[in-house]
Amino acid sequence: MKKTLLSLSVLFLGLGVHAQKYDFQNIVDIQGTPVISQGKTGTCWSFSTSSFLESEIIRKTNKHIDLSEMYNVRNTYPKKIENYILRQGKTQFGEGGLAHDVINSMRDYGLVPVEAYSGLVGQETYDHKELFKVLKSLIDAYAKSDSPISSNWKELTEHVLDMYMGSNIKEFTYQGIKYTPESFLKMTTLNPDEYITISSFQNKKNYSSFILNIPDNFSNGSMYNLPLDEYIANIDYALDNGYTLSLDCDVSEKTFSGKYGIAFIPNDNADIEKGLTEIIKEKDITADYRLQEFYNFNTQDDHLMHIVGKVKDQKGNIYYKVKNSWGPNSDRVGNDGYIYMSIPYMKLKSISVLLHKDGLLKKTKEQLRIQ
Repeated sequence: MKKTLLSLSVLFLGLGVHAQKYDFQNIVDIQGTPVISQGKTGTCWSFSTSSFLESEIIRKTNKHIDLSEMYNVRNTYPKKIENYILRQGKTQFGEGGLAHDVINSMRDYGLVPVEAYSGLVGQETYDHKELFKVLKSLIDAYAKSDSPISSNWKELTEHVLDMYMGSNIKEFTYQGIKYTPESFLKMTTLNPDEYITISSFQNKKNYSSFILNIPDNFSNGSMYNLPLDEYIANIDYALDNGYTLSLDCDVSEKTFSGKYGIAFIPNDNADIEKGLTEIIKEKDITADYRLQEFYNFNTQDDHLMHIVGKVKDQKGNIYYKVKNSWGPNSDRVGNDGYIYMSIPYMKLKSISVLLHKDGLLKKTKEQLRIQ
């Protein structure tokens, strides 16, 4: 009987060792603004990068400002429209964009707080289905015309944007002070020229800039290429030194779950379900494998989010704390709207990150010749 009890205790102890439910604790948690929802829009690029800029404002000034995501969207749509029409419809036109599009908008049009420009007209939450459908139909009529087109497409598309998002703002009052978008940007102390994008693709020359050919890079923004380990090391260095990052990555995998708030790459695909709630062995990611997954379209630029810190599980495994824009509703998302993303997932499924240049490792800045 004693042997039986001993055997059972060993069995249950073994099960406890192998079935370890996640137990996370923060190890790096950089100040930011609350998780919000992008609603029924494809504007994650603006929500993630606006959140990133909000953290930058806190880092630089200790001011907590809720920026208008839709101000960036409103000012980026005309650029997308012109690109699509002048290329006669032979290019991407969608709701998506990349982090550098927000930086470009900030440089060209300044910034405004959400209380000055919400982008909501007759709605309480964001829903751009009708806006996009109307815009696409209108610009297709111009872009795909068999005869010369009139020159009024700019006025017409601006009218549509005004109807669905509101007229662009030129002046506003914030906390009792009058601003223009340009003077508001100056008040935040943000400098658009201080932000860069880094990535890692083995077929690109290291420490040089290149344009990544992905559908949402309509503005042909460039990024710097780094060896994979150095790419990850720079993400770690930035976070460890108080800098957050805007992240472009693939979220189409079964191993990315907003519901559970987790993202991982299992060594064995049989562990996919288990990995949503338990610690599992993950795959070793190489630069070769990363490139292969990009070129076979298993890795695509689905979604942008905001890396704000790190957590670790009870075995000491490190995960990136990634702020999502699907809202904090616990009925829909786990971890209060954050994704805990494993290092293998970041290595394999991230496309690029945008950060302040001072968040780079010294040796990387020297190699890139960034002052």
